[in-house]
Amino acid sequence: METLKFVYGPIPSRRLGKSLGVSPIPQKTCNYSCIYCQLGRTNKMTNERQEFFKLEDIINEFKNYLKNSDIFDVVTVVGEGEPTLYSKLGELVRELKNLTDNPVAVITNGALLNDKKVQEDLMEADIVLPSINGYNEEISKKIDRPYGKIKFDETLKGIIEFSHLYKGELWLEIMLLDGINDSKESIKEYKKLLEKIKYTRLYLNTCVRPPAEPDVNMITKEKMKYAVNELGGISIDMLSSGSFFSEILDDYESVLSLCKRHPMNQFELKSFLESRKVNKIDEMIERIEKDPKFNVINYRGIKTYRVK
Repeated sequence: METLKFVYGPIPSRRLGKSLGVSPIPQKTCNYSCIYCQLGRTNKMTNERQEFFKLEDIINEFKNYLKNSDIFDVVTVVGEGEPTLYSKLGELVRELKNLTDNPVAVITNGALLNDKKVQEDLMEADIVLPSINGYNEEISKKIDRPYGKIKFDETLKGIIEFSHLYKGELWLEIMLLDGINDSKESIKEYKKLLEKIKYTRLYLNTCVRPPAEPDVNMITKEKMKYAVNELGGISIDMLSSGSFFSEILDDYESVLSLCKRHPMNQFELKSFLESRKVNKIDEMIERIEKDPKFNVINYRGIKTYRVK
Protein backbone atom coordinates (compact mmCIF):
# COMPACT_ATOMS: atom_id res chain seq x y z
CA MET A 1 0.00 0.00 0.00
CA GLU A 2 1.26 3.51 -0.82
CA THR A 3 2.27 5.87 1.96
CA LEU A 4 -0.79 6.92 3.91
CA LYS A 5 -1.34 10.54 4.88
CA PHE A 6 -4.31 10.32 7.24
CA VAL A 7 -4.76 6.68 8.28
CA TYR A 8 -2.15 4.87 10.41
CA GLY A 9 -1.76 1.70 12.43
CA PRO A 10 -3.39 -0.13 13.99
CA ILE A 11 -1.36 0.79 17.04
CA PRO A 12 -1.66 -0.95 20.42
CA SER A 13 -3.88 1.08 22.75
CA ARG A 14 -4.14 0.08 26.38
CA ARG A 15 -7.67 1.48 26.44
CA LEU A 16 -8.98 0.65 22.97
CA GLY A 17 -7.15 -2.50 21.82
CA LYS A 18 -6.02 -2.42 18.18
CA SER A 19 -6.67 1.21 17.32
CA LEU A 20 -6.73 2.32 13.69
CA GLY A 21 -5.86 6.01 13.75
CA VAL A 22 -7.36 8.70 11.54
CA SER A 23 -5.62 12.08 11.71
CA PRO A 24 -7.48 15.10 10.26
CA ILE A 25 -5.01 17.61 11.75
CA PRO A 26 -1.53 18.73 10.58
CA GLN A 27 1.42 17.73 12.72
CA LYS A 28 1.58 19.43 16.15
CA THR A 29 -1.46 21.66 15.49
CA CYS A 30 -3.25 22.10 18.79
CA ASN A 31 -4.84 24.56 21.22
CA TYR A 32 -2.75 23.12 24.06
CA SER A 33 1.00 22.67 24.41
CA CYS A 34 0.99 20.12 27.22
CA ILE A 35 4.20 19.76 29.18
CA TYR A 36 3.89 15.95 29.05
CA CYS A 37 3.03 15.56 25.34
CA GLN A 38 4.80 12.57 23.79
CA LEU A 39 4.92 14.38 20.43
CA GLY A 40 6.95 17.26 21.89
CA ARG A 41 6.01 20.93 22.07
CA THR A 42 3.14 22.21 19.95
CA ASN A 43 4.54 24.45 17.22
CA LYS A 44 1.23 25.45 15.59
CA MET A 45 -0.96 26.89 18.32
CA THR A 46 -4.49 27.75 17.22
CA ASN A 47 -8.03 27.68 18.53
CA GLU A 48 -9.70 28.20 15.14
CA ARG A 49 -11.61 25.28 13.63
CA GLN A 50 -10.69 24.62 9.99
CA GLU A 51 -11.03 21.97 7.31
CA PHE A 52 -7.28 21.40 7.27
CA PHE A 53 -7.61 18.54 4.78
CA LYS A 54 -10.48 17.77 2.44
CA LEU A 55 -12.97 15.41 4.03
CA GLU A 56 -13.24 13.52 0.74
CA ASP A 57 -9.49 12.84 0.70
CA ILE A 58 -9.53 11.41 4.24
CA ILE A 59 -12.52 9.18 3.51
CA ASN A 60 -11.09 7.95 0.21
CA GLU A 61 -7.87 6.94 1.95
CA PHE A 62 -9.89 5.12 4.63
CA LYS A 63 -11.84 3.26 1.94
CA ASN A 64 -8.59 2.24 0.25
CA TYR A 65 -7.25 0.99 3.57
CA LEU A 66 -10.35 -1.16 4.10
CA LYS A 67 -9.77 -2.89 0.75
CA ASN A 68 -6.58 -4.36 2.21
CA SER A 69 -7.34 -4.88 5.89
CA ASP A 70 -10.06 -4.86 8.52
CA ILE A 71 -7.88 -6.06 11.41
CA PHE A 72 -8.66 -3.44 14.05
CA ASP A 73 -10.93 -3.07 17.07
CA VAL A 74 -11.79 0.60 16.87
CA VAL A 75 -11.29 3.61 14.59
CA THR A 76 -9.80 6.46 16.61
CA VAL A 77 -9.86 10.07 15.41
CA VAL A 78 -6.78 11.54 17.07
CA GLY A 79 -3.49 11.85 15.19
CA GLU A 80 -1.01 14.66 15.47
CA GLY A 81 -3.01 17.45 17.09
CA GLU A 82 -6.40 18.29 18.61
CA PRO A 83 -9.09 16.63 16.42
CA THR A 84 -11.94 18.93 17.48
CA LEU A 85 -10.12 21.69 15.57
CA TYR A 86 -11.21 19.89 12.40
CA SER A 87 -14.31 21.79 11.32
CA LYS A 88 -15.93 18.78 9.60
CA LEU A 89 -15.40 16.40 12.51
CA GLY A 90 -19.07 15.41 12.75
CA GLU A 91 -19.24 14.56 9.05
CA LEU A 92 -15.95 12.67 9.30
CA VAL A 93 -17.21 10.50 12.16
CA ARG A 94 -20.50 9.82 10.35
CA GLU A 95 -18.70 8.78 7.18
CA LEU A 96 -16.33 6.51 9.10
CA LYS A 97 -19.26 4.85 10.87
CA ASN A 98 -20.94 4.24 7.52
CA LEU A 99 -17.86 2.36 6.34
CA THR A 100 -17.18 0.10 9.34
CA ASP A 101 -19.14 -1.79 11.97
CA ASN A 102 -16.40 -1.15 14.51
CA PRO A 103 -16.86 1.68 17.02
CA VAL A 104 -15.50 5.14 16.23
CA ALA A 105 -13.78 7.00 19.06
CA VAL A 106 -12.50 10.57 19.37
CA ILE A 107 -9.65 11.47 21.73
CA THR A 108 -9.77 15.14 22.73
CA ASN A 109 -8.19 17.51 25.22
CA GLY A 110 -11.71 18.82 25.92
CA ALA A 111 -10.77 22.48 25.39
CA LEU A 112 -13.56 23.09 22.84
CA LEU A 113 -16.33 21.15 24.56
CA ASN A 114 -18.01 24.41 25.52
CA ASP A 115 -18.62 25.00 21.78
CA LYS A 116 -22.13 23.83 20.84
CA LYS A 117 -21.04 22.80 17.34
CA VAL A 118 -18.19 20.69 18.77
CA GLN A 119 -20.65 19.05 21.16
CA GLU A 120 -22.94 18.31 18.21
CA ASP A 121 -20.05 16.85 16.20
CA LEU A 122 -18.95 14.59 19.05
CA MET A 123 -22.49 13.24 19.53
CA GLU A 124 -21.80 11.18 16.38
CA ALA A 125 -18.98 9.18 18.03
CA ASP A 126 -19.43 5.90 19.90
CA ILE A 127 -16.73 6.77 22.44
CA VAL A 128 -15.36 10.19 23.44
CA LEU A 129 -12.18 10.34 25.52
CA PRO A 130 -11.58 13.83 26.97
CA SER A 131 -8.63 14.76 29.19
CA ILE A 132 -9.08 16.85 32.30
CA ASN A 133 -5.63 17.46 33.75
CA GLY A 134 -6.25 20.57 35.80
CA TYR A 135 -8.74 21.20 38.57
CA ASN A 136 -8.35 24.98 38.52
CA GLU A 137 -6.93 27.70 36.25
CA GLU A 138 -3.45 27.60 37.79
CA ILE A 139 -2.91 23.84 37.42
CA SER A 140 -4.46 23.79 33.96
CA LYS A 141 -2.12 26.52 32.73
CA LYS A 142 0.87 24.76 34.28
CA ILE A 143 0.12 21.37 32.66
CA ASP A 144 -1.85 22.13 29.49
CA ARG A 145 -0.40 25.55 28.57
CA PRO A 146 -3.60 26.41 26.66
CA TYR A 147 -4.06 28.88 23.83
CA GLY A 148 -4.45 32.36 25.35
CA LYS A 149 -8.24 32.71 25.07
CA ILE A 150 -9.04 29.34 26.67
CA LYS A 151 -10.24 29.52 30.26
CA PHE A 152 -10.40 26.52 32.57
CA ASP A 153 -13.84 27.31 34.02
CA GLU A 154 -15.36 27.50 30.53
CA THR A 155 -13.69 24.25 29.49
CA LEU A 156 -14.89 22.47 32.63
CA LYS A 157 -18.42 23.79 32.15
CA GLY A 158 -18.38 22.43 28.58
CA ILE A 159 -17.18 18.98 29.69
CA ILE A 160 -19.85 18.80 32.40
CA GLU A 161 -22.60 19.92 30.02
CA PHE A 162 -21.51 17.54 27.25
CA SER A 163 -21.26 14.61 29.67
CA HIS A 164 -24.96 14.96 30.54
CA LEU A 165 -26.08 15.29 26.92
CA TYR A 166 -23.91 12.59 25.32
CA LYS A 167 -25.48 9.16 24.80
CA GLY A 168 -22.29 7.22 24.01
CA GLU A 169 -19.45 6.16 26.30
CA LEU A 170 -17.45 8.96 27.92
CA TRP A 171 -14.00 7.84 29.09
CA LEU A 172 -12.22 10.54 31.07
CA GLU A 173 -8.46 10.66 31.51
CA ILE A 174 -6.39 12.53 34.09
CA MET A 175 -2.63 12.86 33.60
CA LEU A 176 -0.91 12.88 36.98
CA LEU A 177 2.56 14.46 37.17
CA ASP A 178 5.13 14.42 39.95
CA GLY A 179 4.97 17.44 42.22
CA ILE A 180 2.28 19.18 40.17
CA ASN A 181 -1.08 17.46 40.65
CA ASP A 182 -0.34 14.24 42.54
CA SER A 183 -0.71 15.38 46.15
CA LYS A 184 -3.53 14.22 48.42
CA GLU A 185 -4.96 17.75 48.24
CA SER A 186 -4.98 17.57 44.43
CA ILE A 187 -6.70 14.19 44.44
CA LYS A 188 -9.33 15.64 46.78
CA GLU A 189 -9.96 18.46 44.29
CA TYR A 190 -10.33 16.00 41.41
CA LYS A 191 -12.79 13.99 43.48
CA LYS A 192 -15.04 17.04 43.94
CA LEU A 193 -14.78 17.90 40.26
CA LEU A 194 -15.61 14.36 39.06
CA GLU A 195 -18.87 14.38 41.03
CA LYS A 196 -20.21 16.91 38.49
CA ILE A 197 -19.34 14.85 35.39
CA LYS A 198 -21.30 11.89 34.03
CA TYR A 199 -18.74 9.41 32.72
CA THR A 200 -18.48 5.70 31.95
CA ARG A 201 -14.82 5.17 32.83
CA LEU A 202 -11.98 7.10 34.44
CA TYR A 203 -8.38 6.42 33.42
CA LEU A 204 -5.42 7.70 35.40
CA ASN A 205 -2.17 8.15 33.54
CA THR A 206 1.35 9.43 34.05
CA CYS A 207 4.15 10.23 31.60
CA VAL A 208 5.54 6.79 30.77
CA ARG A 209 6.95 8.15 27.46
CA PRO A 210 9.36 11.08 27.03
CA PRO A 211 7.47 14.32 27.79
CA ALA A 212 7.73 17.62 25.92
CA GLU A 213 9.63 19.19 28.83
CA PRO A 214 12.65 17.51 30.47
CA ASP A 215 11.73 18.42 34.05
CA VAL A 216 8.37 16.58 33.91
CA ASN A 217 8.36 13.27 35.76
CA MET A 218 6.18 10.24 36.47
CA ILE A 219 4.43 9.87 39.79
CA THR A 220 5.34 7.02 42.14
CA LYS A 221 3.47 3.71 42.16
CA GLU A 222 2.32 4.51 45.69
CA LYS A 223 0.75 7.80 44.61
CA MET A 224 -0.89 6.16 41.61
CA LYS A 225 -2.35 3.47 43.85
CA TYR A 226 -3.69 6.16 46.19
CA ALA A 227 -5.28 8.06 43.29
CA VAL A 228 -6.84 4.85 41.91
CA ASN A 229 -8.35 4.02 45.30
CA GLU A 230 -9.61 7.53 45.99
CA LEU A 231 -11.01 8.31 42.55
CA GLY A 232 -12.17 4.85 41.55
CA GLY A 233 -10.19 5.02 38.33
CA ILE A 234 -8.10 2.61 36.27
CA SER A 235 -4.34 3.10 36.02
CA ILE A 236 -3.43 2.98 32.31
CA ASP A 237 0.06 1.81 33.25
CA MET A 238 -1.49 -1.38 34.65
CA LEU A 239 -3.20 -2.23 31.36
CA SER A 240 -1.50 -4.40 28.74
CA SER A 241 -0.98 -3.47 25.10
CA GLY A 242 -0.30 -5.39 21.90
CA SER A 243 1.83 -4.82 18.84
CA PHE A 244 2.18 -2.03 16.29
CA PHE A 245 1.04 -2.66 12.72
CA SER A 246 1.17 -0.78 9.43
CA GLU A 247 -0.21 -1.52 5.97
CA ILE A 248 2.57 0.55 4.38
CA LEU A 249 4.80 -1.87 2.47
CA ASP A 250 8.08 0.03 2.83
CA ASP A 251 9.53 -0.83 6.25
CA TYR A 252 11.22 2.51 6.78
CA GLU A 253 8.19 4.54 5.72
CA SER A 254 5.97 2.46 8.01
CA VAL A 255 8.17 3.36 11.01
CA LEU A 256 8.15 7.02 10.02
CA SER A 257 4.36 7.05 9.65
CA LEU A 258 3.77 5.44 13.05
CA CYS A 259 6.34 7.43 15.02
CA LYS A 260 4.93 10.65 13.60
CA ARG A 261 1.75 10.03 15.61
CA HIS A 262 2.86 7.60 18.32
CA PRO A 263 6.54 7.43 19.35
CA MET A 264 7.95 3.93 19.83
CA ASN A 265 10.48 2.85 22.41
CA GLN A 266 13.43 0.62 21.49
CA PHE A 267 11.61 -2.60 22.40
CA GLU A 268 8.46 -1.67 20.46
CA LEU A 269 10.53 -0.69 17.43
CA LYS A 270 12.50 -3.95 17.42
CA SER A 271 9.33 -6.02 17.92
CA PHE A 272 7.61 -4.14 15.09
CA LEU A 273 10.53 -4.71 12.70
CA GLU A 274 10.68 -8.38 13.69
CA SER A 275 6.96 -8.77 13.00
CA ARG A 276 7.63 -7.50 9.47
CA LYS A 277 10.53 -9.96 9.07
CA VAL A 278 13.05 -7.19 8.40
CA ASN A 279 16.37 -8.92 7.63
CA LYS A 280 18.89 -6.42 8.97
CA ILE A 281 17.13 -4.89 11.96
CA ASP A 282 20.27 -3.36 13.50
CA GLU A 283 21.06 -1.59 10.22
CA MET A 284 17.49 -0.30 9.99
CA ILE A 285 17.66 1.05 13.54
CA GLU A 286 21.02 2.66 12.83
CA ARG A 287 19.51 4.33 9.75
CA ILE A 288 16.62 5.66 11.86
CA GLU A 289 19.00 7.00 14.51
CA LYS A 290 21.01 8.88 11.87
CA ASP A 291 17.95 10.29 10.10
CA PRO A 292 17.47 14.01 10.99
CA LYS A 293 13.69 13.46 10.80
CA PHE A 294 13.88 11.55 14.10
CA ASN A 295 14.64 12.55 17.64
CA VAL A 296 16.13 9.70 19.69
CA ILE A 297 15.38 10.40 23.34
CA ASN A 298 16.89 8.50 26.25
CA TYR A 299 14.13 8.51 28.87
CA ARG A 300 14.41 6.44 32.06
CA GLY A 301 17.24 4.47 30.43
CA ILE A 302 15.15 3.50 27.38
CA LYS A 303 15.49 4.94 23.88
CA THR A 304 12.32 6.39 22.36
CA TYR A 305 11.99 7.32 18.68
CA ARG A 306 9.95 10.46 17.97
CA VAL A 307 9.53 12.29 14.66
CA LYS A 308 10.57 15.94 14.92
